Amino acid sequence: MGKLIRIGTRESQLAVWQATRVKELLAQNGFAAELIYIKSEGDIDLQTPLYEMGVQGIFTKSLDIALLNDKIDIAVHSMKDVPTQLANGIAQAAILKRASYKDLFVHKNSISFLNNFDSKAIIATSSIRRKAQWLNRYPNHSIENLRGNVNTRLGKVIESNWHGAVFAAAGLERINLRPENSIELDWMLPAPAQGAIMVVCRDKDEYSLNACAKFNDADTTLCTKIERDFLRTLLGGCSTPISALATIKKGRVYFMGNILSLDGKDKAEIEITLLKSQAENMGAKAAHQLLFNRGGQSIADSIRNATK
Repeated sequence: MGKLIRIGTRESQLAVWQATRVKELLAQNGFAAELIYIKSEGDIDLQTPLYEMGVQGIFTKSLDIALLNDKIDIAVHSMKDVPTQLANGIAQAAILKRASYKDLFVHKNSISFLNNFDSKAIIATSSIRRKAQWLNRYPNHSIENLRGNVNTRLGKVIESNWHGAVFAAAGLERINLRPENSIELDWMLPAPAQGAIMVVCRDKDEYSLNACAKFNDADTTLCTKIERDFLRTLLGGCSTPISALATIKKGRVYFMGNILSLDGKDKAEIEITLLKSQAENMGAKAAHQLLFNRGGQSIADSIRNATK
């Protein structure tokens, strides 16, 4: 029997579900593990909109510190929360098979207003990616800030005067909280790596690296790398309205990506298809094409100037 692997997790229901899933996968491969609960700044401050908190790593920093201080051996994250540049001394150990990458709209009453692009409504989300895409489609809607864990946010939808709020499908479905009054937003491109779970460990911890490699999903690893390369090449932060999705079908990788202005008025988008064997640098290539051939550079510049 090898050593007991200490799995660091945030305390939210979703984070614990994800860490427990990793514990189960380790057990299936003969590795014993336990959960260690770590608080994060992102969970403690529920008032500040995410994008004003220097969001890069806000949900991962506390776990990174615990890893580097040898209080835990691995940490489990929603991959879309993880900075594209991992902290020094920390390595990607595994990416689980991806769940749904879709965004969901949880609505209060009728959704007939969604068919009228000139309608007026109040929509809640803390994500500026979702906000920008929503305003691009529905310019007369107003967006309210929505923070807190999944359970808290669902409660706020019921209590508020909002017409509805946007959530990640995977988060609600994993903990069996997807309401019946929800629809998938097929027109909304997801955040890079949305729906994927990443496991990290210290870069010199061969035991944990080898243990986690047993359940790494190769296709999800490739697709999320492409999406995150696209994000990093464009601007790099979670606090930018950048969306990306790579999918694999019959040996080909299909990529869609976009960048929007903060107010949603301007949009640059790109679609590329490559053979899987040629797709390693697809994200960076797509980003360069978007910047220099599709009008993305002026949008990226406007975001940089607005967020200085």
